[in-house]
Amino acid sequence: MTLMMVDAGAASLDAETSDTEGIAPTADLLLVNSGPSAGARFAVEAEPLRAGRSEDSDIFLDDVTVSREHVVFTTLDSGRLVVRDLGSLNGTYVNNVRVDEKALDSGDEIQIGKFKLIYIAARDR
Repeated sequence: MTLMMVDAGAASLDAETSDTEGIAPTADLLLVNSGPSAGARFAVEAEPLRAGRSEDSDIFLDDVTVSREHVVFTTLDSGRLVVRDLGSLNGTYVNNVRVDEKALDSGDEIQIGKFKLIYIAARDR
């Protein structure tokens, strides 16, 4: 996925107050809601996208609770974003339920180690 870090300001689910200037209207967002990078916002524009502790990750999550290669995000033919755990030690959770793979709905919370990310589909912002 092409990933663009938008900013490290406060993450917000309120589309009316969330600053989306400079983000393509077709781009989904991942908002880091808690953890060491709280407030970071990423525009997701292509795929696949890898998140983990490796510096080569598309989303670098620097904490020992995150595996080097923790998850991968891909898109289904329907356009829905899917998160798949890559055999991480601490697991991946969507809305507090451990998952191996899950198609995401807008507003879902993805927990990767100490990090909690909120997924916002482009159609909902």
